[in-house]
Amino acid sequence: MRIIERRAPAVLTVAAFWAALLVSLASANTTPPQPTGPLPDFKLPVPERAADKEYLGLTTTGPFTIAQIKAQVVIIEIFSMYCPYCQREAPEVNRLYQMIENDPTLKGTIKLIGIGAGNTPFEVQVFKDKYKVPFPLFSDEDFTLHKAFGEVRTPFFIGVRINDDKTHRVFYAKLGGTEGAESFVKLMLRLSGLEQEKKP
Repeated sequence: MRIIERRAPAVLTVAAFWAALLVSLASANTTPPQPTGPLPDFKLPVPERAADKEYLGLTTTGPFTIAQIKAQVVIIEIFSMYCPYCQREAPEVNRLYQMIENDPTLKGTIKLIGIGAGNTPFEVQVFKDKYKVPFPLFSDEDFTLHKAFGEVRTPFFIGVRINDDKTHRVFYAKLGGTEGAESFVKLMLRLSGLEQEKKP
């Protein structure tokens, strides 16, 4: 931890503010999350944009967990602003979001978030603006979450199923792109169990 001398003014930067909101984990995982396994225990700061907060269905004003997102499935993309594969994949991930939002049977059921590994809030916002990302993105400037996820390469996608009692499990974890929005949606429905539940 950086020690600030008493004579220096206490200045809370935006980066320090976001870092303070991220709850530090007891120890970093050495392997990425595995299907049927647990998701690392972490919290994220509530988005500043009202639209992002509404999309996630958050009622809290403090840090929140993945299980607090109002959805049955949450897809997490670990990305980096500087990752050329993430940049190339961004339009397809945006299309994935639009497919879900335009389908009445999926809207509100599946939601997406992105975590920028090693990216400052400013860098995350640059990525969001440049690629017109419509879903919430979060900064992980000090790599706290990236370490918790096993220091995966990017882009890395994690599918999380949230149960009615707010317990949750990882059902998908893989490095690489979506390989097409349509096929990815079908894969998420099948692996999460939603496909079977939606059958009459």
